[in-house]
Amino acid sequence: MVNKPRMQTLNYLLIVPVVGCVCGRTLGDDMTYNYGPWPGQARGTLLQWSYGTSFSGGPDLDEPLVTDRPDFTESSVTVGRGVAQIEFGYTYTYNNDAGESIRSQSFGEPLLRYGIFAEWLEFRIGLSPVEGRTTAAGISNSTGGTEDLYTGFKIALTPQEGILPEMALIPQMNLPTGSDAFTSDSVEPGVNWIYSWEINDLISTAGSTQGNRRIDETGEAYLEMIQSWAVAFGLTDDVGAYTEWFGVVPSGADIARTEHYFNGGFTYLISNNMQFDIRAGTGLNDAADDYFIGTGLSIRFPWKRP
Repeated sequence: MVNKPRMQTLNYLLIVPVVGCVCGRTLGDDMTYNYGPWPGQARGTLLQWSYGTSFSGGPDLDEPLVTDRPDFTESSVTVGRGVAQIEFGYTYTYNNDAGESIRSQSFGEPLLRYGIFAEWLEFRIGLSPVEGRTTAAGISNSTGGTEDLYTGFKIALTPQEGILPEMALIPQMNLPTGSDAFTSDSVEPGVNWIYSWEINDLISTAGSTQGNRRIDETGEAYLEMIQSWAVAFGLTDDVGAYTEWFGVVPSGADIARTEHYFNGGFTYLISNNMQFDIRAGTGLNDAADDYFIGTGLSIRFPWKRP
């Protein structure tokens, strides 16, 4: 979400009168109104806040890529029909609780995003190799493998219009394909609602609200609610930064506990189609991991559209 969403310049209260003057006539005339995209213009979002935006949000391949990493909050923009974008990285996490230390590493973290059927729809798939080491009383035990397969679709809902946010929705699920030590052995569906605002040319903000099915260590299912909020800053044309809070709240779990985190990082735009990132974060309560650090790279392939 570090790349700022594009802001619509028309004010919400002025949209409908302006469109009426441009596209309509006085009441009683046989004028046909067209509230969809202009001729030859692809619909960038599924919906719009009012008649004045003409579905003008969505991806812009003439601008730098918009990534879902390195922060926890996903972006509210899709990649565009026929466009592929891969985002990958590495994360090291450490936690020490009651004399037991846990070190984990996530390698690759690949997320493939591909625009299908329309500018406002993308398919998403990700699979992460992971390794964990637990040390207690001087004895270490290591495990490695892959996490469950993540799949989903991002739907760009609306462009930003004044104080009304740019929004997206991600129906998503984890499929039980992971290694024995890292799989839940169950399908875990969920949904992620994202909303963002560009405040000015230098600052943007976004939040996300998720609800996911999860399996507790007891084998019982529960509802995992996740809330996040991030603020992004454009430091130069190529360098960006962000700060973020997110919390994970298990509802109905016997063992899983609420976790809160604060993190921040930087992005460097190598080209319009490639971005490097670094990040670091810390847990804010006893149940959370002590800290994590990571880095990553995102690449967009703006192939010719079908």
